[in-house]
This record gives sequence, structure tokens and C-alpha cells, in this order.
Amino acid sequence: MKLKNPDNEKYIKASLAGFAAIAAGLILFFLIFRSEALGRGVDKIAGILKPFFYGAVIAYILTPFCNRIKTGLLKVFGKDREKLAGALSIALAMLLAILIVALLFMLVLPQLVDSIEQLSKTLPGKIQEGGNRIDQFVKDHPQLQDLWKQYGAQWETKLKNWTQNGLPKLAQKILGSAATYVQQTFTVLKNVFLGILVSIYILISRRRFGAQAKMLLHGIFPNRAARVIEKEIHYADRMFNGFLVGKIIDSAIIGVLCFIGCLVLHLESPALIAVIVGVTNIIPFFGPFIGAIPCALMLVIQNPAHALTFLIFVVLLQQLDGNIIGPRILGDSTGLSSFWVLFAILLFGGLWGVTGMIVGVPLFAVFYDIIRQLVSIGLGRHGRSGLEAAYKEEFHPELKSEKTEAKV
Repeated sequence: MKLKNPDNEKYIKASLAGFAAIAAGLILFFLIFRSEALGRGVDKIAGILKPFFYGAVIAYILTPFCNRIKTGLLKVFGKDREKLAGALSIALAMLLAILIVALLFMLVLPQLVDSIEQLSKTLPGKIQEGGNRIDQFVKDHPQLQDLWKQYGAQWETKLKNWTQNGLPKLAQKILGSAATYVQQTFTVLKNVFLGILVSIYILISRRRFGAQAKMLLHGIFPNRAARVIEKEIHYADRMFNGFLVGKIIDSAIIGVLCFIGCLVLHLESPALIAVIVGVTNIIPFFGPFIGAIPCALMLVIQNPAHALTFLIFVVLLQQLDGNIIGPRILGDSTGLSSFWVLFAILLFGGLWGVTGMIVGVPLFAVFYDIIRQLVSIGLGRHGRSGLEAAYKEEFHPELKSEKTEAKV
């Protein structure tokens, strides 16, 4: 039997290490000096794959409803009709989602058109009324008349120049932007339609995709690492599923309560206001403010007293949601303190906009759990597990009580 030459093996390892270092340097050089081209390429690929992203999101949201509907159908049809129950569950979940979206549009669009028409009728009168009040205010204060005589002619000249030169350019820019928005709207609608088709295929093959992902995971990583990654994936799925589905249900309840409250208070456009408040309520922490501001601005033009009434009503409604409805539906689904919730919303909202504000909390909760487990492993390896026990006893006594009950 021929023995391996240790010198040759040493040189081979050194050569491989040198090659890896050169390759890493070339990759780093390419990323630094070709980052713009790389970014454009990534954006182009992401634009092409948007229907698949939309389809994956739709399928992920509908999967819990499909599973529950399938479980109920299996009780009716029997377990030997699993394929039929699976197909019907997908069809019913998709039909329910489309009906909900169509209902929202049917509620919002007519009232949105009415609000725009009413605004176009009342806005000139409001502007005229505001101008009369300013004139009266200037007449009641003679010292302001001197300022107007001094600076009024200059502002009048600037206004005339802007009307003759700036206003046509602004109108042309708005028309160009409108054409771009129309094109983008059609693109989004096309991607959403294709995403619905993709989501149907994903829902049909979700068990097969799960099995393939599991084989891929265990084929690449060692058994221990694969089990850890699989456990964290299940935790992330439970976190996102529980948070997002619970938040959608919570927001739907808030939307219904807002609609009833607007009817009782005789506010204008109750359906439109309820949809805006309900949809924006999906965004944690800042959602109520994001939804209340445009609704209050819409009401203040029509009736300032109604706008004040609406703001008071929204504050009371959000207190009800934050203290009673939300905790009962969501519970402590993320395990994050209020500080980290706010941190996650600001961080991911700044990175990804509204989408980041929605998914930021469960995503940060997953990162938080990974870091917590790494810290726990490190404390145990260094013989300092007592620090973790003391921390839980002081700041999370409920974990200790739950552990004691589990042992009993």
C-alpha cells in the first residue's frame, strides 16, 4: 500500500488556500468596482421574477386557510378523497381571497369617486372663504397692511411669473408622471394576475416542494447543522404565519368596528375610512397614524368638527385594539419588547418601505431568537450559564413558571 506524501499534501492545501484567497479577492474587487452593474442586474432579475415573488406571498398567506379547509373537507369526504379535498380547499381559499379583495374595491371605489367629486365642488368655496378670512384679518390689523404694501407687489410679480412659466411646466410634469403611473399600474396588475396563477401551482405542489427542500438541506449540510437550520426555519414559519395571519384578522375586526363607528357618528365616506384604517392597521405601531392622517385631512375639508370627532374615535379604537383585541388574537407572538418592535419597524421600514414595516417585526424576531440561542450556547461553553438563569429569573419569570409546570 502506497503511503501519502505529507509534503505533497501540504503543498496541495497551500495551493488551494492561495487559490481561494485570490478568488475571494477577485470577487471582492468585482463587488466594489462593479456594484452598480451588479445592482442593475439584480434589479432586472427581480423584476422578471416578481410574479413568482407575488405568487409565493399569496400562497404563503393562503396556506393556513387551505390546510384548515382541507381538514374540514376530509372529515366530510373521508381520508380516501385527499386529492379531491386538497383541490377543493385551494379553490375555496382562492375564491374567498378574490371575493374579499373584490368586496373591498366595491366598497372603496364608489366612495372614493364621490369624495373626489364632492371635494372638487367644495374646494373652490373653501379657498374663497379662506381668502376672505385672510383679507378680513389684514383689514383688522393695519400693521399687516404696511407689510403687504412693502412685499405684496413682489410676491404678486413672482406669482404671475410662476403662473405663466412654472405652471405649464408643472402640468406637463404631472401629465408625464401620470402616464408613468398608469404604465406601472398595468405592470403591477399583470404581475399580480401571474402571481395568482403561480400561487395556485405552489399550493398544489407545496408538500412536494417541502420534501425537496428538506432533501436539499440534508444533502448539503451535516445532519446536526441541517436539524438546527430546519428547526429555525420552522420557528420562522410559525413566527411569520402567526403574526401576519393574526394581524390580518385583527385589522379586519378593526375595519368593521371603524365602519360601524363612522355610521353611528354620521361621518362622511364610512366605508372608505374603514378600509383605510383597517388596511393600514396591519402595520404595527405606526399603522393607526398612517391611516388616520389622510382620513382626517379628507374630513377636515368637508367638516372640521367631524375630523376632530374622527381623531378622538380612532384614538379610542386603537386603545381597544392595543389593550384587548390585539393581545387576544396575537398574544405575545413575537416575544419582543416594545423597544425592539419599534427598532425593527424603523430599521426595515427604512430599508424596504411599507413592506419592511409589515414583515420587519417577525423577521427581527427570528434574528433575535438566533442570537439568543448563540448567546445561550456560548454561555454554556464558557461555564457562565448562571448569567442566563439570573436574567430569566429577573426579567422573564414567566419562563421559569412555564418550565416548572411542564416538569410537573
